[in-house]
Amino acid sequence: MPEDFNSVLKEKRVFKPSKEFSKNAHIKSLQEYKKIYEKSIRDPEKFWAEKATNLHWFKKWKKVLRKNNDNYKWFEHGKINVCYNCLDKNIAEGKSNKIALIWEAEDGQTKTYTYSQLLKEVSKFSNVLKNYNLKKGDRVCLYLPMIPELAIAMLSCARIGLIHSIVFGGFSSESLKDRIQDCGAKLVITSDGSFRNGKIIPLKQNVDKTIEDCHSVKKVIVVQRCKNKITMRKNTDVWWHEEMSKTTKDECGAEEMDSEDPLFILYTSGTTGKPKGVLHTQAGYLLYVYQTFKWIFDIKDNDVYWCTADIGWITGHSYIIYGPLANGATSLMYEGSPMYPNPDRFWRIVEKHKISIFYTAPTAIRALMKHGDKWPKSCNIKSLRLLGTVGESINPEAWMWYYNIIGNKKCPIVDTWWQTETGGILITPLPGATPLKPGSATLPFPGIVPDVVREDGSKTNIDEGGYLVIRKPWPGMLRTVWRNPKRYEETYFSKFKNIYLAGDSARKDKDGYFWILGRLDDVIKVAGHRIGSAEVESHIVSYKPVAEAAVVPIPDKIKGQAIYAFVVLKKGVKATGDLKKDIISHVANNMGHIAKPEKLQFADDLPKTRSGKIMRRILKAIAEGNKDIGSTTTLADPDVVKKLQKERIK
Repeated sequence: MPEDFNSVLKEKRVFKPSKEFSKNAHIKSLQEYKKIYEKSIRDPEKFWAEKATNLHWFKKWKKVLRKNNDNYKWFEHGKINVCYNCLDKNIAEGKSNKIALIWEAEDGQTKTYTYSQLLKEVSKFSNVLKNYNLKKGDRVCLYLPMIPELAIAMLSCARIGLIHSIVFGGFSSESLKDRIQDCGAKLVITSDGSFRNGKIIPLKQNVDKTIEDCHSVKKVIVVQRCKNKITMRKNTDVWWHEEMSKTTKDECGAEEMDSEDPLFILYTSGTTGKPKGVLHTQAGYLLYVYQTFKWIFDIKDNDVYWCTADIGWITGHSYIIYGPLANGATSLMYEGSPMYPNPDRFWRIVEKHKISIFYTAPTAIRALMKHGDKWPKSCNIKSLRLLGTVGESINPEAWMWYYNIIGNKKCPIVDTWWQTETGGILITPLPGATPLKPGSATLPFPGIVPDVVREDGSKTNIDEGGYLVIRKPWPGMLRTVWRNPKRYEETYFSKFKNIYLAGDSARKDKDGYFWILGRLDDVIKVAGHRIGSAEVESHIVSYKPVAEAAVVPIPDKIKGQAIYAFVVLKKGVKATGDLKKDIISHVANNMGHIAKPEKLQFADDLPKTRSGKIMRRILKAIAEGNKDIGSTTTLADPDVVKKLQKERIK
């Protein structure tokens, strides 16, 4: 990466934690954080060993960390069970009747599970799984909507030593097939369908399309969710409720698992090649999500916590199920869309369940911001005490709206950076300790040593962009790519020896704060200058009439690449030629002429997955006039694409 890849985003606003929040926080000051951090870096093995004593172990480990080149083992030869730590341990500590999970369906119906009720359901389903002669280490694919059965199924797998591989319900049959074939799943758990925006998504049909090519699959368990008409194949397909009713035994012992036994495989895709099966193991992963959840979300016994992610993504694994339940917290799952039936759905849920901690994606924040302040202001959301963001960098102006309107200027925002591969959050504020800068993920979590380096591996200067790397191992890190150790090595450790390559670009400011500039493959090279797409988008969104923006490169005969911007305006703002000129001038004045968009297209919406991720691959194809835009099966609204194609600026 050339040295000309420098940041131009200048953010000077700083928000310190309130004295009241800090007084009651787990980590109460910046000084306390620095003390803990220095201790964790000086002797990481001692630090993590101390934290590990908060978990339940059947047998204590012999060695905290063993390194062999780029392969790492944590808490070697320890015996543990993740499900036991999430359920049984809390019951033993007196939380039998505490609410573990709250579930809200898209139609508004709710269901709650206490810790003892959840354990009963998990134990029953564990016994169902045992009836299929599945053995420790066998893979089970979960292709389910956001319903309680998804949580029950993954905890059941963890309880008896099966490896779960959850496939997001928005993925197509082809994507599902790739994942089942790669992990060699013996069992698939799905549902007749799922509800989204009042419509039924036919999940079972997608399974039917794949199953003939997935020879490892012996059985399909189907949850009856929508009661729509589906095909049930003889000898292969069985109903969840029928299998559960046959099982009279609602107790099932937890399997003693080795610390390094696999817990789950979760597939992540990049811009090229087949999805990578990221493998996470038992003890290190559990410890890391336990500790990060406790400190970052400053969890208290009376909190009601809601992460809006889908469990099909790592955020849902770590911070809807495993992290919260390991802490004995109350965690909410929501089935539907943030916009259904109205753009106040999130805030109605906050009001109804008295949510105190709210964790969502910047994309969702920008989408809700577009609809104006009236929706959150029509709801009583005063129960909120802490806000969080995840999934991508948040634009400073979206951060300010979140802070002012949703948080009422009193809720700290934990802007978290992490990945599927990292297992848990790596760079983040601690809400009682860290002064906040809108748009910055701020400082590393204790035990984490991030850095920003140039192409040759040398450290960058202050505010100089470069490769984001992690210099030291941490317990929650991936162990390998399933059945492809060579790809693990090449992807994460080949560029810089013994250093983890994150795949993101970043900069570090004079206070040591990290600013994520976007994926390395989202860098646009204009006339030899490397410009991070995230920064251009931030400057566009900082212009008041704008709600959301995405920029992609287009070929340019003179400059090599130019910038094509897709811009979504706030509700009630009229798209005009003058407004277009004003936005382009705003970017040029604030970022420099080199970064101004060559073309700017107004849009009603952007192509997003159901998790809220903007599909820049599709936008790039549209901008280039390429008719072959690839698969749109994961999009929340495929019709968005047709309109963008029709209105493309030539």
